[in-house]
Amino acid sequence: MRISVSSDMDEPVARSLVAALRERGHDVRPHGALRPGDDPQWAVCSEAAAREVADGTADQAVVCCWTGTGASIAANKVPGVRAALCTDAYTADGARRWNDANVLALSLRLTSQPLLTEILDAWFAGEPSADDEDRQNVDRVRLLDHGKTRM
Repeated sequence: MRISVSSDMDEPVARSLVAALRERGHDVRPHGALRPGDDPQWAVCSEAAAREVADGTADQAVVCCWTGTGASIAANKVPGVRAALCTDAYTADGARRWNDANVLALSLRLTSQPLLTEILDAWFAGEPSADDEDRQNVDRVRLLDHGKTRM
């Protein structure tokens, strides 16, 4: 799987994230502080990673900043992106299942190495729900991407 990864800071958890994704066999596309010469501002690098998901050059993305909030906000401004800020494995599983999230947002401050492993395990094990109500909600979000509010 091709995964875009962005971080506004070159922190140990960001480096661990890249290594963990590569160990899982993913093709990692770094942005921000993880790529020399790139703009490390959270809004810039999160958008860059999210755009690769939206345009199909990446299957998913992981965006990081100190709290994870700014990275998730920036990523969610890109039409077609459903970014979820996940601070635990249960939230990561739910984001994939109920929200069909395609971008994982992480906090560089709160995410320890063991927690990172748990979140990634849940994220990659998660499958989008086939439940009609869940699908309708995701479809509604897709309409919002195009400025529509009615199905």
